[in-house]
Amino acid sequence: MKKSILLLSVAALAFSANAQNEENEAAEYNQYGQKVESLPAQASFQDGVMVFQNKERGYKLWFDTRVQADAGFFFGGPEWTKDEKIDGKLNPDHIGNGATLRRTRFAVKAQLGKNWYGEIDADFTRGTFELKDAIVAYTGIQGLEIKAGNFKENFSMNRNSTSRYLMFMERPMATYLAPSRHLGINATYENPYVWGAFGVFGPEVEGEALQTLSEDANKAGQNEGLSYTGKLVLRPFGGKGDFMLHVGGAYSYRMPKTSAEEGYRCVRYSTRNSTSINRKKYVDTDVITGVDHEVAYTAELAGLYKGLRFEGAYIARGAYLDRAVNDKDTQWFDGWYGEASYLLFGGKQNYDAGGAKFTRITPGKKWGDLEFAVRYQTIDLNSKDYYGGASSMWQFGLNFYPHKNVKLVVNYGIVNNDRYANGKGKLLVGYDADGKPTKDFTKVVDEKGKAGVDYQQLTFRAQIAF
Repeated sequence: MKKSILLLSVAALAFSANAQNEENEAAEYNQYGQKVESLPAQASFQDGVMVFQNKERGYKLWFDTRVQADAGFFFGGPEWTKDEKIDGKLNPDHIGNGATLRRTRFAVKAQLGKNWYGEIDADFTRGTFELKDAIVAYTGIQGLEIKAGNFKENFSMNRNSTSRYLMFMERPMATYLAPSRHLGINATYENPYVWGAFGVFGPEVEGEALQTLSEDANKAGQNEGLSYTGKLVLRPFGGKGDFMLHVGGAYSYRMPKTSAEEGYRCVRYSTRNSTSINRKKYVDTDVITGVDHEVAYTAELAGLYKGLRFEGAYIARGAYLDRAVNDKDTQWFDGWYGEASYLLFGGKQNYDAGGAKFTRITPGKKWGDLEFAVRYQTIDLNSKDYYGGASSMWQFGLNFYPHKNVKLVVNYGIVNNDRYANGKGKLLVGYDADGKPTKDFTKVVDEKGKAGVDYQQLTFRAQIAF
């Protein structure tokens, strides 16, 4: 009897050991030797985007890649912007035609169950890694998202829209008064009729130079200035359907950033004329010193009806100065834009209710669709004490969508810069009393409205996103 029990015990131990060996052989381990849960993933192309997912557990990982190739031609400017030579050299104020890669982006995004989302997004256009978005987000409560990392502040609808789905190749000039990406934490709540966000933000860390500025300031004992940005959007007809109306406003209180390229407690407002190829910044305040804090606010109205989409906003930004350093009043700058487009072959415009912004169209034909767009925009960087110039612009565009992942764009623009738009005193803006071109706006003799650099531009883009 004892012998039988012993034999049974030995057999049980052998079976258990064998089962354990089989389990160990079936188990999977990560690179650190830790046992991991392994789940099957289904690979699929979702409208041309490679996605790996396990629907049962809510896991999803995908790549987000974007290439934009641009070209531009400039004409109709004053005499000094033509291909004429001065002292045997090409006039430096000539507007050069050219081509460029506007964006070459690669991102990895992941939904880790219903509660957590992560993303890293980088641009490689200049041949180096430039960080865009780096996000960890909690999504476990319906309608609420809390995220931390580096991302765009929720302020301007157009500024927050991805470049893939912009109506024109470049954003309106006024949106460059709006804050963009900063390191911070933000909470967003949305339901069909209300969307709101509030965040606290610190330095700008898109590239190595800005990161170094922030780190060096920390070594010197400087506190990173925080910004507080909030936005509210009302959607009286809901966030989905053939008809949608978006009424929004945002406010931001901003302390000086140690990551500012202009220096600590300094700001500079500038932008190009809605082109990335003409690199001249005609409107430019140059550096404003002694900043105590800034305030920015905006009001925006947008909507869609089937194939029609429209959007407009007013944006203002003020620099409050420390009179002990810079004895001047608050300097205010502002701008606004209005734009609309229509899909000509029965397509439908779409709105991203969760992000409170427009998203990809639905084409009306099997071969795609064609969209006609028009925009008027203006920006004024002239204040009481700083003359950065003002600019306005009419634009017309055609967007061809031959594939869900491909967009071909043609933009035509008529630019009107005022006499103060001399690129920090570096660019010619008119003729003086002796008939010679001058960069000094105080010496310009305005005959027949020739003060300021007015010109036209014709630009093209080929875009693929996959």
